[in-house]
Amino acid sequence: MPDAPAIEVSHLVKTYAGVTAVNDITFRVGRGEILGFLGPNGAGKSTTMRVLTGYLPATSGSVQICGIPVASQPDAAKRLIGYMPENNPLPEDMRVSEYLYFRGRLKEVSRRKLGPRIDEVLELCDLKRVRHKIIGQLSKGYRQRVGIAESILAEPPVIIMDEPTIGLDPHQILIVRDLIASLRGRMTVIISSHILPEIEVTCDRVLIINQGRVVAQGTPADLRREILGRSTYDVELAGDVSTLPSVLSAIEPTLEIAEQGDPDAEGFRHLKLSTERDAELGEPLLRALSAPGYRLRALSRAHPTLEDVFLAATRRSWDVKSPEPRKK
Repeated sequence: MPDAPAIEVSHLVKTYAGVTAVNDITFRVGRGEILGFLGPNGAGKSTTMRVLTGYLPATSGSVQICGIPVASQPDAAKRLIGYMPENNPLPEDMRVSEYLYFRGRLKEVSRRKLGPRIDEVLELCDLKRVRHKIIGQLSKGYRQRVGIAESILAEPPVIIMDEPTIGLDPHQILIVRDLIASLRGRMTVIISSHILPEIEVTCDRVLIINQGRVVAQGTPADLRREILGRSTYDVELAGDVSTLPSVLSAIEPTLEIAEQGDPDAEGFRHLKLSTERDAELGEPLLRALSAPGYRLRALSRAHPTLEDVFLAATRRSWDVKSPEPRKK
């Protein structure tokens, strides 16, 4: 189905012995999109990914991969997916090229195409120098790259990676990040990770779950506006701050002092200004706070990170009562 989304999840529920791990999740992922899948430990991320791949059956709800229902056509759906689980299970007694050949034949890649394709993924994943090495002798970073190479080997339209950068050093994380970004537009990728700066740089969109429910989804910029709401500015200022509210109101009616510190030895105090307006107010603030009666030492706009968004989204969801899961 060429017009169907790469992944479409509708009212997905998964329970274990009466415990609801995934609670009425609905989302879709477009073709060629990279989605960051976030949540605290135990939120239901890995369970959701295992249901998407057909490894686990859903209790209720539906999952479609490129229009193919996973529940009723699991073999056809699995042919469309490359999956890298969190604990990357690799045979330690096989050489890298042997393993990729073995996996390629299992994935029904023809012998004629498989050799050139193995060369392509070895190049893409920077594995050519270790192609003849035994996997058990490789470092953690190389093993992760072997797992990624295996997941993209058959060129499936959908790639699902559960914690692909876990245990890697910053240099290795950068290599994996660039590798995942290179798949944009060619393959649809869902990536779960606790390294939020990497998700923010790599992913087009983010979906956050907590207690088995979706608590936020959208681009990082949209989520900052939706969840954190107000823009903030950090100011170090000396002068009569009692006149400051009227000055701020003249710039923007919603601009106000959110926090105010005590003056230091030179008379400067730290102020945090807050506004509902998302547009940049740095220049009018600079002009207003450079007027007679004030001495401005520092002015900067605070840029919340995806970590700030993640913490706020999961924190606010703790107090929301979970809805009853949909019944079959």
